[in-house]
Amino acid sequence: MSRRHVSITAMIGLFVTLSVSACTTPSPEPTPTPTGFASEAEAFAAAEATYRAYIDASNAVDTGDPSTFAAVFDATGGELNASAKESLSQMHANGTVVTGDSSYSNAELIDWNPPIASIAVCLDVSHVSVADADGRSLVSPDRPPIQSIAADVDLDARRVIEIRPSGLAGRC
Repeated sequence: MSRRHVSITAMIGLFVTLSVSACTTPSPEPTPTPTGFASEAEAFAAAEATYRAYIDASNAVDTGDPSTFAAVFDATGGELNASAKESLSQMHANGTVVTGDSSYSNAELIDWNPPIASIAVCLDVSHVSVADADGRSLVSPDRPPIQSIAADVDLDARRVIEIRPSGLAGRC
């Protein structure tokens, strides 16, 4: 099995016990700063593009090469950024090997409170495998191959700041 790429998003699905679900978004100011988006459709497009960049950066990570982590750190903010740094550092130190890429579909805007846009997606982690340094799988046999998640995106910073289960049952 060759060392390939890791998806932070897939790791979140795999390691639910990580603190990512405890992340919170900042409280909006009474008068939000204008984001330059004239419509919800424009805000959604920007949020999805930001999330897509995050997925691409996550899929390009090689846990054996810390120099590949920077794009994920640049694509995340707040507690998600701190969690990504901790998770990737730990995986590198432990010799964890992740193969395969994640992808998503069915993106939709679920909330827009400038500058934060929340999108729901169906995250496909069916091609992602995680193994310890000895090659033993760390993937739970109960892991759903497709997961309904929500991502909060700071449109001003163009960073993903939180990822959590979407709560939209039956969506994916």
